[in-house]
Amino acid sequence: MSITAILLPVYVQVAMTILLLLWMGSSRLGSLRAGDVKVKDIALGERNWPTRILQVQNSYHNQFELPVLFYVLVVLALITRKADMLFVVMSWMFVASRLVHAAIHTTSNKVPLRFQAFVVGVLILVAMWVIFGIRVLAAETGV
Repeated sequence: MSITAILLPVYVQVAMTILLLLWMGSSRLGSLRAGDVKVKDIALGERNWPTRILQVQNSYHNQFELPVLFYVLVVLALITRKADMLFVVMSWMFVASRLVHAAIHTTSNKVPLRFQAFVVGVLILVAMWVIFGIRVLAAETGV
């Protein structure tokens, strides 16, 4: 499997994170400029931003939770040469679940739907880790 094929889902995940950061930053700046929020209101915490900005902010922050385990797995799979077509397909499935999760988070923010997207991503990532672990152990024991 080519390194490009393995890393492409990572690039998409990173791009989404950066886009959320830019969206959050521009929304915050706009809110401050419009006078919707005063610096003193948010100086000691972020709870005083308008709801819409909090949605984007929470989605951005969420990209540093579950996806971190994905990033680590991709690096380990590259190092150990355990990434194959199944790994790449599952990577795309995970990233798709994260895109859906972020879309729900930043639009309707319907918690049951968002939770479903989250659970799908968790299950895919758990399966990826289990498969990776089995492959590494099998290679070590010569099975």
